[in-house]
Order: sequence, then structure tokens, then C-alpha cells
Amino acid sequence: MTATSNAAAGAATLMPLLIHLLRGASDLASVSATHAKLLKLGAASSVASSNHLLAAYGRCGCTALARHLFDGMRDRNVVSWTALMSGYASAGRPRAAVALLRAMARSGVPPNAFTFSTAASSCARLADAGLGRQVHARAEVAGYACDSVVSTALVDMYGKAGRVGDARAVFDAMPVTARNAVSWASMLSVYAQNALGHDAIQLFAELRTNSEDMAPNHFMLSSVVNACAGVGRLGIGKCIHGMVLHHGHEDNDVVAVALVDMYSKCGIYEYSKKVFDRINQPSVIPYTSIIVATAKYGLGRCALALFSDMVGRGVQPNSVTLLGVLHACSHSGLVDTGLQLLRSMRSEYGIDPCASHYTCAVDMLGRAGQLEAAFELADEAQVNGNDALMLWSSLLSACRNHKRLDLATMAGQKVSEFTQDVAGALVVMSNAYASAGQADDAAAVWSNMRRRGIRKDPGCSWIEIKDISYVFYAGVVSPAGSRAGEVMLLLDELEGKMREKGYKGRIGSARVLDADEEEDGNHHHQEGRGVMVGVHSELLALGLGLLVIPKGMAIRVMKNLRMCRDCHEAFKVISAIVEREFVVRDLNRFHHFRMGSCSCNDYW
Repeated sequence: MTATSNAAAGAATLMPLLIHLLRGASDLASVSATHAKLLKLGAASSVASSNHLLAAYGRCGCTALARHLFDGMRDRNVVSWTALMSGYASAGRPRAAVALLRAMARSGVPPNAFTFSTAASSCARLADAGLGRQVHARAEVAGYACDSVVSTALVDMYGKAGRVGDARAVFDAMPVTARNAVSWASMLSVYAQNALGHDAIQLFAELRTNSEDMAPNHFMLSSVVNACAGVGRLGIGKCIHGMVLHHGHEDNDVVAVALVDMYSKCGIYEYSKKVFDRINQPSVIPYTSIIVATAKYGLGRCALALFSDMVGRGVQPNSVTLLGVLHACSHSGLVDTGLQLLRSMRSEYGIDPCASHYTCAVDMLGRAGQLEAAFELADEAQVNGNDALMLWSSLLSACRNHKRLDLATMAGQKVSEFTQDVAGALVVMSNAYASAGQADDAAAVWSNMRRRGIRKDPGCSWIEIKDISYVFYAGVVSPAGSRAGEVMLLLDELEGKMREKGYKGRIGSARVLDADEEEDGNHHHQEGRGVMVGVHSELLALGLGLLVIPKGMAIRVMKNLRMCRDCHEAFKVISAIVEREFVVRDLNRFHHFRMGSCSCNDYW
């Protein structure tokens, strides 16, 4: 046998081994060594070998070497282009990945389904719907738009860009047979990520009805659990938990974290803790989730104990974990502990405080009434943009609560410099003036808001009864349906009993018509269509709960804004009168009312 034939035989023997090494390699040293051996064998120039090298360099994040190899290839096929595109996407260069799709079209090499899905996924990282539409159009022309892999990537892309309608249109256009578990999970995730929890729950119901043979995977279940958390649907959340157990996903970290979050947001912290305690070796994400949940319930020392346990186990906290601990200190009045944590973040954990940490610390000082120190820290933070708006809005609210109109005016001036998302803060400013008896200044704030076209989102509260949500807006009792009259009578009766207990406020009892309702000739209106002037939405929801939910069960109310002091005091007094437990989730935290007291101890 000649030397040439021996070399050829050796190369043929080594090639499969080297390709196998490339497929498993994820570090640059191994890939470079294998590349050198292929060059020595004279086999590196083949399209197949080059494609394996491109993929391997991409996995290592070495896009420069991958591009150099790609540019030196005499022949390139669809795998070559897609491998480089995938490398760019994995290395955090999604725009370069999409640019390759255009270059590929000019080269005359037609893309395949994996090419389009990679390009769509890159657009998802950019959250760029415009660029994503271009990819979608190319996929349509090439005939790949209905491919399950491509369609799923497009659904995800539109969802991350906030185009939920477009995502659903792509999903609906998929052939029923092409909708697999990944496709359903992706559409569910789109709804959950875009705060459309009710739509996610409805879609999951469609899945269970139309695809009974498809067992829900952990991605689907975690998305639906997250949706239940967002809209406070405890009953459905418990049913999904049952499915988790039935299908054996209880040990999945993603599902467990979603359940921890869901139970905490639905007002049952004890269940959150039980789910967390069943996680064998919790990582930073489960720890962070339970610490944040504990903080929202005002259990500051419990949150600190969890944090200590976490660090003791060698689990490194991240920025969100530390933010959760700061929130716990803020909602529990642990000012010194919180400030110590803020000052030691860099030295103890290698994490630089960001705007959110400073805002939380300023809020903590403000809640505790240390307003001058809060202003000093606010100046030290030097935050900008929306972060600055949140910081000064927090300070403004604290100044109003502690009746420091002088400092509230200073914070209000800072807030008024912004042009977006300032409605809530300006309302606080107006209320601060009103509380100080400066009606003209309060009216001027509202006048300024009207002139600038600033509108405040309406406050609403909802209560879940037998898996149905009843949503109330301030003053409107009609969501109670046929029991609206009973709700008004009950609140009237409670107000009288509250006054006997020394309550100075007024929960409201005047009744007028809904704005869209006409009086009949007898000046009466239909039952269930009344308005109770001045009654906040959480009190109306509570009224229905007291009528319908059996005694012995806690009444859970969700609210989209922060609970006001008057309602907070009213809930405390009513809890003592009726001897019931109430749990209210507002924008900031949970309040657990029992026998005339609240778990927040007024740190809200």
C-alpha cells in the first residue's frame, strides 16, 4: 500500500472521531485543537467539516473565528449560513444574525426552516416587530411560515415585541396538526408575559378541550400558573397545581417558582412557603422568589432569615435578591438593617447598587418618617429617567403621609418635570395640598393635569368567588349584580357600627344612578345599577365578600393601586366588628387584617 493510500485510510478513520469531538466541544481550546488536526489531515476544507467547525466556534462564542472560517469557504450551503447565524444569535449579536438572512438571499442559497426560526428568535431578542415582520414576510414567500418550528419562533417574536394580536394570528394560522406542545406553550407564554392572564387561562382551557391527548408540559403549566398569579385567580391556580402533581412536574424548578409566586400573589403565603420547602436544593431563583413574597407580606425578619440561610448554603444572591431583602426591610421598618445592606452590597456580594436599590432605600426611609435622610440619599443616588420618577414619587407619597407639605412641594416639583406616567404622583400632590387645607393649590394641580392631557388610571378591586372574578370601580356597586342593594345596606349598617367604635371617617352611603342609566318616571332605578358616592372599590368588593363567602373563610381582595389610609383603617375596624380575616393585595404589598389590626403595622 502506498503512502498516499495509507494517509487516506488514516484520514477516513480519524474523520468520524474528530467530527464527534467537534459536536461535543464547547471550549475554544478543544475546538482549535480539533481544527488543527483536520487541517493536518487536509480535511478542513470540505463543506461538512467546515460546517461542524462553524457550529463549534459558535458554541464557544468565538464569532470572529467563525466568520473568518466562513469567509474562507469556497462552497457554502444552507447549513453553513445557518450555523454562523446561530453563532451570532448565541453570542448576543442578534442584529448581525438577521443581517445574514439578507446576505444569504443575495448569495442565491435558499434558507430552510431552521434558518427562519433562528432569524425570528434573533428579532425576539431585539423585541423588534418591524424587523420581525420582514423575516415573517420572507418565510411566507419561501413557504415556511406555517412550519411548526418557524411559526412558534414567530409567535415568540411577536409576543416579546408586545404584538399579542400578531402572535395569536400566527398561532391561529398554524394547521391544527402542526400545533405541538412547544407551540401551545409559546402562545401561553405570550399572554402571561404581556399581563393578559385571563387570555392565557382561556387558551389553556381551549387546549384541554381540543387537545385532550396532549399532556401539558412544565412550560405550559408554569405559564398558566404565572397568569393566575397576575390576575389573582386562586381557584384556577389550585387546579393547575393539581395538574402539576398529576403529571409529575412538582420537582421542576420553573414550575415550583411559579407556584411560589402564584400563592403569594393570591394571598396565601403559607402555601408559598410549603412549595418552597419541598424544593430539594433551591437555587438563587427560588430563594429570590420566596424572599420577595415574604417581603410583600411585611415579614421582614423571616425574609432576613431566608437570606441568611441562602448565603449559608453557599448560594450567591443576585441583584433582585438584594432588592427583595431591601423591600422586606422597608415594609417592616428595619431601617438600620436595610441601610447596612445597601452600603455593603459591593464589598459583601460584589453587586453595585442600582437605581432600584436606591429607590427602595429612599422609600424605606420615607416610610419610617426619616424624610431629611431620604432626601439626602435621593440626591446621592443621582438617578435619571423613569428611575428618578419612581424615586421622587415615592418620596412625595411619604411626605404626604407624614404631613410634610414643605418637603412634598419639593418632591412634587421634581415629579412635575417629567412628562409620562406622572398621573399617580400628581394626584398624591393634590391630596397633600387638600389635606393641608390648601384647596386652591389642589385644584391647580388638577387643572395642570387637564391642560397637559394627563389622566389617572381608574382604581379597581376584584374578588374571586367560585372561580368568577367580580371587578369593582370606585363608587360603582353594579358588578354585585342582583345583590348590589344588599351590599349598600350592609355598608350602611357597618358604617353605623364603626362610628360606635370611634371611627371618624365615612365609607359613603349616598346613592345615585350610573352615568349611562336613565331614571324612570317614579325616580327609581333598576336594582343592581346603583352608585355609592365616595366608596372606594376595595370596600365594595369587601361588601360582596361578606355577603357571599362563608364565615370562617378569609376574604381576599385584589387592588390595582395602593390602598389609601382611610380604607386601611376601615378594614381594620370592620375586621374586629365582623370577626373575619381579610387579605388585601395592593400595588405594593399584602395587608392581612385580623381583629382590628393589620400585618403591615402601618409600614405600607
